[in-house]
Amino acid sequence: DLPELIKLAKDLGFEQVQIATNGVKLASGVDYVKKLKEAGLNTVYLQFDGLEPEIYVKTRGYNALPKKLKAIENCREAKLNSVVLVPTVVRNINAEYMGEIIDFAAVNNDVVKGVNAQPVSFSGRIDKEELKKMRITIPDLLKLIEEQTHGEISCEDFYPVPVADLFSRFIAAVKGEGVIKVPTHPVCGAATYVFVDNGKKIPITRFIDVDYLLEETKSIAENMLSENATDKAIALVKFAKAFARACDIAKIPKSVDARGIIMKLITKASVDALAELFKSSLFIGTMHFQDAYNFDLDRVQRCCIHYAIPGGRVIPFCSYNTIHRERIEKSFAKK
Repeated sequence: DLPELIKLAKDLGFEQVQIATNGVKLASGVDYVKKLKEAGLNTVYLQFDGLEPEIYVKTRGYNALPKKLKAIENCREAKLNSVVLVPTVVRNINAEYMGEIIDFAAVNNDVVKGVNAQPVSFSGRIDKEELKKMRITIPDLLKLIEEQTHGEISCEDFYPVPVADLFSRFIAAVKGEGVIKVPTHPVCGAATYVFVDNGKKIPITRFIDVDYLLEETKSIAENMLSENATDKAIALVKFAKAFARACDIAKIPKSVDARGIIMKLITKASVDALAELFKSSLFIGTMHFQDAYNFDLDRVQRCCIHYAIPGGRVIPFCSYNTIHRERIEKSFAKK
């Protein structure tokens, strides 16, 4: 009934619908993937630990790679061209293959639009020595990406996820209505956009002064005098000028209309505009979900990823997995 659930979500007004999946069902046939797309599915969030069969034998108990590759190919054939690869990153198992995963995503950028790494989260009891051997943090991960891409993508190219909130505030001020906000805790995740141009991976920071643009965007949003049409128009002109100043024209990849894409994203503030940005770039990000060994209440209080459970209760992702999952699953499981 997944196609029906996706359609229901769309009918209820959810703009972005994605599924988190191991890809087994998607690999079974193109027709099923087409049904999901026709129902309104936007993105496939595909568990993907690497390109080496032995990784899957260690992490999943069998070589799942052929099914992953088939799932991606079926998405391509069904023209569901928004797949995000999601490696669970474990030190001494697949951490040394992050560069290879990013290379694979870049080569398949027509259908793969992102890599969002999830450093391992320990959901059960584990010996402390084993934990130390396997644990990897976001700073660890970013250093590995820099090393494994030979500096093409560096640690400095990444920003904490909540910087996107500055753009959300600006969009809200200009549109005069609420927009999706990402006020998550700054240590929960980091991300960048990489543009693929003639085989080269060019982070957005190479041709846009992101720090300057963020500061100017924040200032413009905070200093809007009112919400009338004239002030909104002035704010957009100010942003356009700031964006032009932030861009190094000589370094913008020739295949990328970066200015047009981001201006449309800001002025339209829609999923379609965001999708246009994704068509021309590769999202590289990481989100470190908490476990019992690194639990932080400050992070939970600013969570922006939740579980909705029967009865209408909404529970932050990390506290659900660490504290509530077993009890709730047992109470609502089919007998």
